[in-house]
Formats: sequence, structure tokens, C-alpha cells
Amino acid sequence: MSLSEKKVLVVDDQFGIRVLLKEVFSREGFQVLQAANGNVALEIIQTEDPDLILLDMKMPGMDGLELLRHLRQEGLSPRVIMMTAYGELDMVKEASKLGALAHFTKPFDIEELRAEVLRQLVAG
Repeated sequence: MSLSEKKVLVVDDQFGIRVLLKEVFSREGFQVLQAANGNVALEIIQTEDPDLILLDMKMPGMDGLELLRHLRQEGLSPRVIMMTAYGELDMVKEASKLGALAHFTKPFDIEELRAEVLRQLVAG
């Protein structure tokens, strides 16, 4: 599968973050899907099967950890990179236990995030 066929799902309740990440990763040639919350993300994951999920930890309704737990209970294990504006170490540890590959604290360095996404998608 070429990189241009890879799907990246951005799950964040902040519109500006979704727009920024869509722009950055569309330029890389990826198909970028967006969800404003965990419930919408779940629907997209079940229909689109994204190669990588950029997942905000804190969102209204179903937060990132709940979504990650739900995916694991369903036997799904997509590649996940967590993003948060909060430095909660216990949440980061739990996300790692649930299979999150990396963690970025907002405001993140977009180039570092881009490099990590490319690394994960090339590896997979």
C-alpha cells in the first residue's frame, strides 16, 4: 500500500486542530478523516478502518481513553497517537497500556507530530 492510500483519522473537539492536521496530512497525500468526538470517531473507524488515529485525550462525551478502551474491547487495534492539552501522567500511562504508540502535549510541534505520523505509517 502506498502512502497516498493511507487513511489518518483526526479526533479532536477543537475545530482549529482538525483543520490544521487535515491540511498538514493532506499535503503528505494521506486521506484525512475528521471526528469532533469519540462517538463519531467510532462510526468512522468501523466504516473506514483508518491506518492511524490522532486522538485527543480530553473531549466532551466519549473521551480518548474511553474510545481506546472501546476499540480494544471490540478487538480492534489501530495505530493511535494521543494528543492532549493536559499533562496528566496517569492518563498517558493508561493510554500507553491500551496501545497508544506516542503522546504529544498541546501545543505540539507540528513537524515533530508529522515526523511521528510518517514514521508510524511507513512502519505499518
